[in-house]
Amino acid sequence: MRKLARIASIVLLVAILTSACGAGGDSGGDKPFRIAVVTPSAKNDLAFSQSIYESLLKVQQAMGGPEKLEFVISENMFVVDDAGAAIRDYASQGYDLVIGHGSQYGGVLQEIAPDFPKTSFAHGTTVDTFVDKGITNVFAYEARSEQGGYVNGVIAGALTKSNVIGVVGPIETGDAKLYVDGFVAGAKSQNPNAQVNVNWIGSFSDVALASEAAQTHVKAGADVMAGTAQMVVGAIGVAKENNALWFGTQASQTSLAPDVVVANQIYDWSGVITEIIDLIGKGTLGGQAFQITLANKGLYIEYNTAYNLPAEVKDLAEATVDAIVTGAINVAP
Repeated sequence: MRKLARIASIVLLVAILTSACGAGGDSGGDKPFRIAVVTPSAKNDLAFSQSIYESLLKVQQAMGGPEKLEFVISENMFVVDDAGAAIRDYASQGYDLVIGHGSQYGGVLQEIAPDFPKTSFAHGTTVDTFVDKGITNVFAYEARSEQGGYVNGVIAGALTKSNVIGVVGPIETGDAKLYVDGFVAGAKSQNPNAQVNVNWIGSFSDVALASEAAQTHVKAGADVMAGTAQMVVGAIGVAKENNALWFGTQASQTSLAPDVVVANQIYDWSGVITEIIDLIGKGTLGGQAFQITLANKGLYIEYNTAYNLPAEVKDLAEATVDAIVTGAINVAP
């Protein structure tokens, strides 16, 4: 049934995209829809920035290629002022949609968007579209990452042998906090005896600090770990060295340590991007917020096929996904 649902969602995505192909401001559809994206880290960061890049590639392919959807990306814009300059420049070039992929860009979007009333902007993860401030051309999007976090936590609780689990968090905000809170709740629900230690390092990008935090967890006896944001590459390296299991989120992290990565929660923003393109084509330039969830397939669990996950644990994980989708398990913050 899950495969049929995924196939049906893909068919629907293609149908919506086909109708939206001419949404770039020219009724004849001769010109491509143009998107510019600013990201805080590299497009191959195995985390947040990679999630939007891969989603754009998916939408581009579904629409028929670069001749239908053209996009550019400015990477490593962790300095907000630099990101703001890039966003303003893209808007002045006439891009149909300019995305600041990070809630930290909200302030500059509030300043820039009113200067370009015919251009659409978007940012996330957040639900703030600034409509209450009189701004009508900004979309917002959010990942309900606590849902996949809960599923990963359930698996972790079932697999730990030491009953000590470590979590490396960046800054206690946004989808990072949602994921960590969900993971902890899932682990404790499955294994009430487990000790789940959380360490917030205060940075999304400091790989060295993430590595140090992971070492601390290992010394405390953790045989399972998780984390979120682009800095986790440091923590994954420690997990690999110590044969500790790892659970990822935002994008697939399996390639870094295929022997210890168990599963990843994947962010698929393609449905959100598609809806925004469709709305712009119909004349709505902003004012709406979107969420990706397990129910709408914007979030999904990717299992590492190289890791021999016991069948009963995978069945438990799938049952947990179904329970979250139906509302039998409520993991809302």
